[in-house]
Amino acid sequence: MMDPITSATATALVGAMATDVWQQARTAVVAWCRRSRPEAAELVDTAFTESRERVLTARGARDERGEALVVADWQLRLAALLREDRALAEGLRRLLDEEIAPLLALTLADRANTPAAPQEFRAEASGHGRVYQSGRDQKIVES
Repeated sequence: MMDPITSATATALVGAMATDVWQQARTAVVAWCRRSRPEAAELVDTAFTESRERVLTARGARDERGEALVVADWQLRLAALLREDRALAEGLRRLLDEEIAPLLALTLADRANTPAAPQEFRAEASGHGRVYQSGRDQKIVES
């Protein structure tokens, strides 16, 4: 069974890889690695970039299994680091909570504020009926 922190962190990292914050996430992961396992930092840096390419390819092909394999790969990498030094778990949790999760929250907020693709609405009212349509927020005040 996989440690919940490695699972959550791997999922968040892979999610960040496919967004505009991937560089910041990569920088945060490599910095954490340099502090905790300096000899592994360069390998982690290279792996992050390679994994990003795999994630983008998988997402482009709508290949959920391919993306899940990247998550599993990162779960194994992180689990191996924690096996070597269990004290790293708290640092990994802080990395997730204080750096990666806020980055992902920013991307979600950006998506919420980005206009959606054009939508077409059709409605028909008859008699005294009214139609109210909106692609987003709508406030109706009738007097």
